[in-house]
Amino acid sequence: MKKQTAGRDRLLDLAPKFAELNDDVLFGEVWSREDKLSLRDRSMITVTALMTKGIFDSSLKAHIQNAKNNGITKEEMVEVITHVAFYAGWPNAWAVFPTVREVYADDAVNSSDSLFGLGEPNAAYAKYFIGKSYLKMLTSQGVKIANVTFEPRCRNNWHIHRKGGQILLCTDGEGWYQEYDKPAQKLKPGDVVYIQPDVKHWHGAGKDSWFTHLAVEIPADGASNEWLEAVADEEYDKLV
Repeated sequence: MKKQTAGRDRLLDLAPKFAELNDDVLFGEVWSREDKLSLRDRSMITVTALMTKGIFDSSLKAHIQNAKNNGITKEEMVEVITHVAFYAGWPNAWAVFPTVREVYADDAVNSSDSLFGLGEPNAAYAKYFIGKSYLKMLTSQGVKIANVTFEPRCRNNWHIHRKGGQILLCTDGEGWYQEYDKPAQKLKPGDVVYIQPDVKHWHGAGKDSWFTHLAVEIPADGASNEWLEAVADEEYDKLV
């Protein structure tokens, strides 16, 4: 799990020791332990604890988002809240569901209901991605077209299309495209990106959104992909 910095970002000027304990002990030591409980289990426990305490502020939304990122589906989250409601109180469950709806609102892209379907885990290229992606080849005859889906925060490494270039047709969710030494460009359904040959770039999902695009390979003799370094968290987290 990526180490949290919420305390330092929000409280460093007011309560630096509290911020240090929050980041280094709570998230740095407690959350990072996976020997007994997985991050998925810790996420589920944290959401139920906040619900039981009647805490419905931005921290609840952040932890529900964290639970989603750690693999808890919308159906599982709803079932957890329904079960805990009998112990934590029915009104508390009612208060949590709107946040669950908001966090999982873009889940349609992670299903067969999206335009071309989700496809299979992108195992062949996983080493060139941060996070999980899914691939569905639409055609390999003439012009290769692939349907690529990124989970939230997933992005591919910096890379270069030698000779051929590529076109991205955005269909679902929100994402990013960036060329080296240029500002990142936010992407949404309907956007089209032409990637010239020999241009260093990356593309992927937003922090809180799934993202899907069609990748159209432009045919050329001797066309190839050159995979480079990963997009660092420090750079990615600056995107707004």
